[in-house]
Amino acid sequence: MKNEFLPISRRDFLKKSVSRGLKWGVASCSLFSILRPQNSHSGKGAEILHEAQYYRKVPNGRVQCELCFRGCDISEGKRGFCRNRENIKGVLYSVVYAKPAALQIDPIEKEPSFHMIPGTSIFCTATASCNFRCKFCHNWHLSQRSVDEIPYIQMSPEEVVKKAIERGCKTVSFTYSEPTVFYEYMLDIVKIAKEKGLKTLYHTNGSINHDPLVSLLRYMDAVTVDLKAFTERFYQEISSSMLEPVLHTLKTIKSYGRHLEIVNLVIPTLNDSPEEIREMSLWIKTNLGKSTPLHFNRFFPNYKLTHLPPTPIETLERAYKIAKEVGLEYVYIGNVPGHEMNSTFCPRCKKKIIHRTHFLVSAKAIKNGKCGFCGSPIAGIWA
Repeated sequence: MKNEFLPISRRDFLKKSVSRGLKWGVASCSLFSILRPQNSHSGKGAEILHEAQYYRKVPNGRVQCELCFRGCDISEGKRGFCRNRENIKGVLYSVVYAKPAALQIDPIEKEPSFHMIPGTSIFCTATASCNFRCKFCHNWHLSQRSVDEIPYIQMSPEEVVKKAIERGCKTVSFTYSEPTVFYEYMLDIVKIAKEKGLKTLYHTNGSINHDPLVSLLRYMDAVTVDLKAFTERFYQEISSSMLEPVLHTLKTIKSYGRHLEIVNLVIPTLNDSPEEIREMSLWIKTNLGKSTPLHFNRFFPNYKLTHLPPTPIETLERAYKIAKEVGLEYVYIGNVPGHEMNSTFCPRCKKKIIHRTHFLVSAKAIKNGKCGFCGSPIAGIWA
């Protein structure tokens, strides 16, 4: 078969780097990095209200939130664990609807989503807060604060989609904090985005309940899930959360046929044992399929885990080797700029079909979803 490997020139590569403003470190966000509004707000998180979905009223004016695994029982005038859903006179409201605290254009590789129209830009949206309390969060300035504590702007779902199209983005993405906690805003955006012919991408911790997830998947093309570890102890002690709901979410996404990629941030001494890596890789292969991309990302000291060292490259390479031995076809090493295992290789002929340098794609050999060398199908969304 004809070689379809298409390189780009060094000049184009550098031009692309500068135009995207890429940093060669850990993926993170900047508040309003693409929009510098003159009229940003802060400390007014309840001024615009939007009734929440997925809750029920219970006695004494309380409400039971049914959006995520926590099932918060919220009294009058109080908010749930995520800080974004407030009981006002027996009605549950989202206090972050149309109030993004981060808007940014990123390469799709930054999510990471390596098997979805590589080399394109995504329009990323996030509001304040999260329903996890990860001690290692590199976006803690956004995810671990409420809408009352950080600046935000008011932007309708229609405006978000309009901005994405104006800036030439093919995909709208929800990321940085935890999109589940701005569910209603995200859902309205993706409905409009699909009408306008855009792709949609949801980067989540996987804690959403089944029914709201199924409703969302009707409009989602792809999902990237952070599988933070493979033990309940880690989830409880390091993230103040639970593993089992995440596993259920992963299986649901797979059953609905959406493109799925998994990210595992490998943290020294906490989730890096060979036994845990092997057990997780086997579970992925058995329950989600061998063609599910798995990213082992390097940890850097941050937030409440500044006492731990960066993940040794050898630890990441060991994890990569274990996952490949188990039988996973697409395994990556991330947050290590220039590492060979940041690129994509055909599982059949073993040739490199996408060359990446961190977040930049400099060459690709995929045609109509197939390897440009041997013609083998490559899992993903390619157009």
